[in-house]
Amino acid sequence: MNEMNNTKVTSFILKGITDIPEYQLLTFILVLYMYLITLGGNGTILFLVCLDSHLHKPMYFFLCNLSVLDICSTTVTLHKILVNFATGDNEVSFIDCMVQVYFFSWFSCNNFILLTVMGYDRYVAICNPLQYTTVMNGKVCAGLATFCWVCSLLQMLPATMIISQFSCYTSNIINHFFCDLIPLMNLSCSDTSVLELMIFTHGGLVVTFTPFLLTFISYMFIIATIMRIKSSRGRSKAFYTCSSHVTAVMLLYTSIVCQYLTPTDTFKSSKLLSLMNTAVVPMLNPFIYSLKNKDVKSAMRRKFKHCMSVL
Repeated sequence: MNEMNNTKVTSFILKGITDIPEYQLLTFILVLYMYLITLGGNGTILFLVCLDSHLHKPMYFFLCNLSVLDICSTTVTLHKILVNFATGDNEVSFIDCMVQVYFFSWFSCNNFILLTVMGYDRYVAICNPLQYTTVMNGKVCAGLATFCWVCSLLQMLPATMIISQFSCYTSNIINHFFCDLIPLMNLSCSDTSVLELMIFTHGGLVVTFTPFLLTFISYMFIIATIMRIKSSRGRSKAFYTCSSHVTAVMLLYTSIVCQYLTPTDTFKSSKLLSLMNTAVVPMLNPFIYSLKNKDVKSAMRRKFKHCMSVL
């Protein structure tokens, strides 16, 4: 069973989503299906925003960053399931495991910060519409996007460095489908008190709660501004411009709450909730921003007509 007697490990074994052989092929097909939809949906968003001049606006610039982030986050987690099934080898080296921990943590942190910045973009667009193009100019958007990627990269470095220095583990079997901080911490026989404190204070309060609070404050100002609009048509239009972002934020934080803050009786339910956060949410984001956005749908129709005319 690869159980250890408190020794240092050089590799881990990922148990995957299910241990039942009859379900493994179905799981592989489902994961592959979600991964391909994620790549196709987010790739389409990138294609449309880059090629359609009508979408060269701050909102869609940040949407491109979100699409890149969704592609990266699903690739760093789901690819291991697909490779393991194809090769039949569930083993991952210690170094590769730490790399996966870091990149997954980086992209997760970036998701919170980026959605907060997108909330600020909606705040400026609705609360200061006359100054929107001045405030959210190209340099500001590029700076905010760079801040999201660099800040999240640096934020998750300390926790990864700490767990990479753990000297021993009670087992090298990870009951998960990818390397994550908490499953590894639970296996460690080293002193994890510092890491536990960091996950609670930094991960819970700084990385998760602070972006949520800032997004909430932005929408308090947005709602107050919308309620002062006299015409019902104007209020509906203002709410509509925020609907995609609100849906994406609610979906992300709901999945996080279900995964980390609600008690789960089995590892199976925990892994299913983790799959929801790592696979389902990135898969749904392109549909949220395309089905609920007139500009994106118009761009899709224009490109489709152009392709048909070429053919």
